[in-house]
Amino acid sequence: MTNTASNGIKTVGLAPKMDSGFYGQDIISVRQFSRENLTYIFGVADEMRAVVKRVGSTDLLKGHVLACVFYEPSTRTSSSFVAAMSRLGGSVIPINEVTYSSVTKGESLPDTIRTLESYADVLVLRHPEVGASTVAAEYARKPVINAGDGVGEHPTQALLDLYTIQSELGQIDGLHVAMVGDLRYGRTVHSLARLLTQYDVQMTFVSPEILRMPLDVMNEVKASGRSVHETYDVHEVIGDVDVLYVTRVQRERFADQAQYDSVKDYYVITAELMQTAKERMIVMHPLPRVGEISYLIDDDPRAAYFRQMENGMYIRMALLAAVLGKA
Repeated sequence: MTNTASNGIKTVGLAPKMDSGFYGQDIISVRQFSRENLTYIFGVADEMRAVVKRVGSTDLLKGHVLACVFYEPSTRTSSSFVAAMSRLGGSVIPINEVTYSSVTKGESLPDTIRTLESYADVLVLRHPEVGASTVAAEYARKPVINAGDGVGEHPTQALLDLYTIQSELGQIDGLHVAMVGDLRYGRTVHSLARLLTQYDVQMTFVSPEILRMPLDVMNEVKASGRSVHETYDVHEVIGDVDVLYVTRVQRERFADQAQYDSVKDYYVITAELMQTAKERMIVMHPLPRVGEISYLIDDDPRAAYFRQMENGMYIRMALLAAVLGKA
């Protein structure tokens, strides 16, 4: 289904569900994934981790080219995709500043994508507009991977988050996951909440009123039959959760500076707070952090956020190999 938005950009329906394989598929939304898909890609990620730990790299994707197209700033996502392709023996066309690309001349997203796929075998796109990756996939003949579209989704982040939970705690079913902070604009929590509906988990959303989880995400979670609770007080849940997923308040999403200032320091995870948490639990964060987790927690074995970042490379290695038919 194709429509024309008010800005003149064509939009299309959601990407279809994955079949049993990943070859040639776009990775646009977590809604595409079944538990079978997730189990498969986590297994490939385990293999990629073993390869990196054992020999550092492989020539699995030798001769293949990745185009990394980032319309928004990125450190972790862009670097991990570049590292993933490099570890697999492939090459990268990095476009991390569209300021220096033909976009400044007025080139449309479809034309940019069609141009770059002439040189590359797979494209990774980050864009400030919700649905941009869906548009790119409609026009592209090569696989497109969504690396974040505005306040919409960030599927590869959700995959690495789920993989981290599995790796750290040995299970996903039966866990209590609390998401804390900017749940309104945080595309990472939107995607993770949707992905968690595939599992038997309890979810708690912790945020100030103006940063509550969007209604569409909340309705999806409730429709899945999962237990979900909302609160503004992190102290209410800290002693019970298995996963504390913290997000920063995103200044770039606020039009009103005063509104941002009113909530930017609403939650700070301190060593004192962690004394009331379970001995076996994990603290996660998609990073960057801007004060919401004390640096004193970094040495706590429950602090999983940097291991989480490393896992991002293994998941993206797995995805690149899978969509190119080499997994």
